[in-house]
Amino acid sequence: MALLNTNLKPVEGFSRLPKEKQIEYLSSLFDNPARVRRLIDLFSIQDTEFQKRFDEFSENTLASYPLPFGIAPNFNINGSIYHIPMVIEESSVVAAAANAAKFWLKRGGFHTRVISTVKKGQVHFISDAPPEQLKEFEEDLEYFLKLRLKPLTARMENRGGGLKKIKIVSSIDKIANYYQLDVDFDTVDSMGANFINSCLEEMATGLTEYFAQHLPGKNLEIIMSILSNYVPDCLVEAKLEAPVALLAGIHPEITPQDFVRKFAIAIEIARQNISRAVTHNKGIMNGVDAVVLATGNDFRAVEAGVHAYAARDGQYKSLSTIDLSEGMFYYSLTLPLSLGTVGGLTNLHPMAAFALELLGNPSAKELMQIAAAAGLANNFSAVRALTTWGIQKGHMMMHLSNILNTLAATESEKVLAREHFNGHKVSYSAVELFLKKIRSAGA
Repeated sequence: MALLNTNLKPVEGFSRLPKEKQIEYLSSLFDNPARVRRLIDLFSIQDTEFQKRFDEFSENTLASYPLPFGIAPNFNINGSIYHIPMVIEESSVVAAAANAAKFWLKRGGFHTRVISTVKKGQVHFISDAPPEQLKEFEEDLEYFLKLRLKPLTARMENRGGGLKKIKIVSSIDKIANYYQLDVDFDTVDSMGANFINSCLEEMATGLTEYFAQHLPGKNLEIIMSILSNYVPDCLVEAKLEAPVALLAGIHPEITPQDFVRKFAIAIEIARQNISRAVTHNKGIMNGVDAVVLATGNDFRAVEAGVHAYAARDGQYKSLSTIDLSEGMFYYSLTLPLSLGTVGGLTNLHPMAAFALELLGNPSAKELMQIAAAAGLANNFSAVRALTTWGIQKGHMMMHLSNILNTLAATESEKVLAREHFNGHKVSYSAVELFLKKIRSAGA
């Protein structure tokens, strides 16, 4: 199947076409239209009501795009057991999380806590009013805007959240006459993006009215009103801690003392070396993103906020830290997570709803802690592998199935390959050569 012409011309009104016409048009671009249609049919949910719901999640939807939904069982988090749902396509991530959970199950498990839950939004504006004059009105403006927003915030306030703090921030040293209304929110169990943005846009209108009443003659231009995905005050911490001696068995040929020494050096490298830090933190996000996706949350927002937080001191560094004081192994992770357990896809996507039920219908705070524990689990497993037997041994064995499928191996060939590579190094070329040999032998 190939595209007939890579020099495509624009198509008019594509979004207004019925789905069948969109499929017909796209199929006509290929040398085998029937195969394109079969592919789209294959990845369309057979339950038409479900598929219709999925179609409405996005625009111009042709079909669905399945990803593996896996379970990392037996996580001991603050004394409770969780079987954590994870949506991810990368080989070994779920296995790594499960292995870490198993290792720590009888060593105290994961200790987590929410540090804070403040989320932020901003109204960006230009004004020729001097900073000191605007500062004089800050308290009165906050009262004025909170009162104005009561119809929007009443329900959230009844749940314990709402608009918490408004301050005027001057950035005239960066952009001429540039200010922000910096607004703190607590959205309780919802991620709160729509709530925050609605509040901010109403605040922008209120700010215009306030200027007209209290600062006549001073210019005001609203540039934009939008939430921030940088949430350094919406923080969760996950920890692993145990006497070093309790880590016996971490590797058959390495003492626990040598293991933690080498492990600590690896973490310090991730603190000091940006090239290593990025990959180190990606390993953390393997676990976090998989939980975020499984529960219908916004992994792009989480990723953006987490990586900004990793560079908050001006140097991008590891999100996890280690302390080996007094014969103890203390390993911790702190990261910003803005998650929700109500609203959005959490209820509309049936698998997201199932994932949350599996977790005991957690609050947003509880989900933050579960996701952080998954991130720390994947990070621990990755650094453990890197500093002992190497990252490829486990990863490539998990990746073996993908290679075999790519090379169109039969079921009997897969059995032979798994037996062979249980004691041999896995690589694409090695698997390809192995299949050629057994196919030649059987010819």
